[in-house]
Amino acid sequence: MSSRQNHTLKSCKIRVGITIGDPCGIGPAITLEAVRRLKGLAGFVVVGDSYVLDRASIALGRKLTQLKHRPTMFETVDLRNVERNNFKFGKLRADYGRASVEYLDKALELLKRKEIDCLVTAPVSKEAINLSGIKFSGHTEYLAQRSGTKDFAMMLLNDKLRFCLVTRHVPLKDVSRLLTKDKLYGVVFMACKSLRELFCIKRPRLVVCGLNPHASDNGVIGAEENRIIKPALGLLRRRLHACIDGPLASDAAIYKAREKKYDCVIAMYHDQALIALKLSGFETGVNMTLGLPFVRTSCLHGTAFDIAGNPQSANPASLIAAIKLAVKCSSNLKNA
Repeated sequence: MSSRQNHTLKSCKIRVGITIGDPCGIGPAITLEAVRRLKGLAGFVVVGDSYVLDRASIALGRKLTQLKHRPTMFETVDLRNVERNNFKFGKLRADYGRASVEYLDKALELLKRKEIDCLVTAPVSKEAINLSGIKFSGHTEYLAQRSGTKDFAMMLLNDKLRFCLVTRHVPLKDVSRLLTKDKLYGVVFMACKSLRELFCIKRPRLVVCGLNPHASDNGVIGAEENRIIKPALGLLRRRLHACIDGPLASDAAIYKAREKKYDCVIAMYHDQALIALKLSGFETGVNMTLGLPFVRTSCLHGTAFDIAGNPQSANPASLIAAIKLAVKCSSNLKNA
């Protein structure tokens, strides 16, 4: 960790670890911009490569101000794992993919040593990581595996909606096969638990989407609702003290949640949630992993290699929302 210590950071109640993601993407730049705008909200520990952060700062046009005041805004854990020669933003490379995983591993060490309270992750490239020889399907699965977490779920949210996904990054043709009573039960249970503990909602209200159009019209359009979803929800209602409605047609379920009749929507597959979420508020969108032994959030977009060399056009709003949520949920846990 940087030898430059700052008394303001030490006095902050919540210490937020931020990994810069793929060093060649927009992660370094939006990290700098986010901590600049959120100065004073929390203590920030940025895990990455100082050379890359310097280059991002210069690309942002803040060479004099950003670098001069960096010690007062955040501490740096500099892994020095990016080759300086021929470095250029916007390039998909295996060694940059490996570097982004090393940032995650270091952040997990800091969490274990309680040097940070929560983790916010900037975007990585799954393609670059897999090119490096590391099997990687996403932050959610990797952090769960590395932390020994068996029961976990993905929550996607913005300032209008919350979703939990039953299936995540899988081909659409496989969703029906992967949808099981146990998996649905686990996701709904995790959603209820997290809404209570992280969001301080004493009696959560959940609505569960059907898989098929019109939630199958009672078996006319598909069998999954009657065979899997309804039996699982019947068991959950008996065991959990929570309002759990459904299965409803996804358009109706999401509309009712948008009108604040529900605290969370349970979606059967990735795009059932993501399309509505991004249309209703992309800039405040956050990805959150439930079930980990720490709070973890992320922005709701990718590495944007196409604009990484011109980061003035990159919008840090989603990362800012992710940081604010991590601070809020971590505070709720500490005050519970």
